[in-house]
Amino acid sequence: MTINKTKEDNKLIVAVGGRLDTTTAPTLEAELKNDMDDVKELVFDISELEYISSAGLRVLLTAQKVMNKQGKMTVKGANEAVMEIFEVTGFVDILDIE
Repeated sequence: MTINKTKEDNKLIVAVGGRLDTTTAPTLEAELKNDMDDVKELVFDISELEYISSAGLRVLLTAQKVMNKQGKMTVKGANEAVMEIFEVTGFVDILDIE
């Protein structure tokens, strides 16, 4: 999994690529904890994400709960396979997906 973060004022863009699963989810979670304090807008660019497991979904859900209190979160660039996982799990109703 690759993680590239870009911070512009109160906006954090997190580009995630590869597989977000049980092995890699804790890494993303740790990376987010370091940078979420003053963030008002969080954008996940998952255009390079090939697969997301329940562990990866949990990280997105946790981030969404934090951003519900301090701003907004958007998920962009989901491919067909990842979008199908979002639909089956009901995450299309929870996340702002573009």
